[in-house]
Amino acid sequence: MDRIALVTGAGSGIGRAVAIRLSQAGLRVALAARGADALAATAAACPGPALAYPADVTDPAAVDRLFGQVEHYWGPVEVLIASAGAGYSARIERTSDTDWQRMLDLNLTAPFRCLRRAVPGMRAGGYGRVVVIASTAARIGEPYLAAYTASKHGVLGLVRAAAAELAGTGVTVNAVCPGFVDTPMTGVTIANIVTRTGRTSDQARSALEARQPIGRLITPEEVAGAVWFCVASESVTGQAINVDGGTVQS
Repeated sequence: MDRIALVTGAGSGIGRAVAIRLSQAGLRVALAARGADALAATAAACPGPALAYPADVTDPAAVDRLFGQVEHYWGPVEVLIASAGAGYSARIERTSDTDWQRMLDLNLTAPFRCLRRAVPGMRAGGYGRVVVIASTAARIGEPYLAAYTASKHGVLGLVRAAAAELAGTGVTVNAVCPGFVDTPMTGVTIANIVTRTGRTSDQARSALEARQPIGRLITPEEVAGAVWFCVASESVTGQAINVDGGTVQS
């Protein structure tokens, strides 16, 4: 499959695993994240052509520049993987306006802007695949995650609306909803548990593993496999695919 893909959040974790999986499948992969060194490491791990663009996708101008650079070197983005994201945990009364807005900016508005920028080229080409990395928090409510959960519920709504609008154009839009994945983001969650509860890191990790029926964390490669399923399919659209070890059954 000789297509042009753009992966945001490609510096580590799920984004890196997805970029490598797409590259293995023969796609040309443009990589975006804030850290240049991390992007270079991801590019080096991709077996095929890869372009690295340090960018903060919460900056509207940066999103436009990013797409412009990919178009300049390769052409329109045909496969968009919106993987950039972050979490935040606090009681509702301790969640500031700044915390709330940060979650919306990164987890909801940034994917929207990337989707908005990608759609014209996809429509014109009669082909497009958009996959947003959401979360099981897009499907259920969790305590102490109000801002994060709201942003992920919102992005799932965006996916469903876009899929309905683009049906019949050759463009599909889906979400992949991981549970706890063995990534740096989960590492931050573990550190927060240690700080708040006094548990050891091993105890905190075990607690997260126990919340998933399979008794372990999901691997980034398992999430990347679900992303590839969405990219390879012509008829799957508007879906939220859980990769969570059976935590949320739907």
